[in-house]
Amino acid sequence: MNIKQGIAQTFSVIFHPLLIPTYGFLLLMNSGFYFSMITYDAKKLLLLIVFMSTFLLPVLSLGLLSFNKHFNMKMEKSTDRVIPLLFTAVYYYLGYFYLGRLQVYPIYRIFLLATILIIILLLLVSMKWKISNHMAGIGGLIGAILALSFRLGLNSSLLLTGLIIAAGAVGTSRLVLKKHDPLQIYAGFMLGFAVNYLVIIFL
Repeated sequence: MNIKQGIAQTFSVIFHPLLIPTYGFLLLMNSGFYFSMITYDAKKLLLLIVFMSTFLLPVLSLGLLSFNKHFNMKMEKSTDRVIPLLFTAVYYYLGYFYLGRLQVYPIYRIFLLATILIIILLLLVSMKWKISNHMAGIGGLIGAILALSFRLGLNSSLLLTGLIIAAGAVGTSRLVLKKHDPLQIYAGFMLGFAVNYLVIIFL
């Protein structure tokens, strides 16, 4: 692996789609939006639920699947992603369910609900075509922040600029690593962006 590929791999790990919800909740809880005004203890519990349901449990499931000789951990074919996405959707729903038991602003559940919808759509598409999950994740985060900015009439241009730069770096990294072609990159971004934007702007 050369330096260019090493950098691309680093970006792919840092912006792994399973980490995006945790980043998203961190941004929401420190955004200055009205719903970020919750207690520190509530933020810790909220983040713990999100991290466990959207990252830790899916990763543990992937670890268990790796013991199956018929499962390809590299997930080079689109169909290799179906079972992991199915598990992930279930765990995300568990997170959504437990968030409903907390007395927090509804936007947190809406954000996770939109993410579940993205996963379901990725699962359906992956049965026939290899779409970029990485770009769906970062695209969804950009769509959510943009929708919230419009709904609340706040200027989030600096944050959005940073996220767009990050999305460009992630997309380039996936191309450098030859995990996707440009169409799969753009399709993943647009799917994530459109779903999160539409759900949050209208709900």
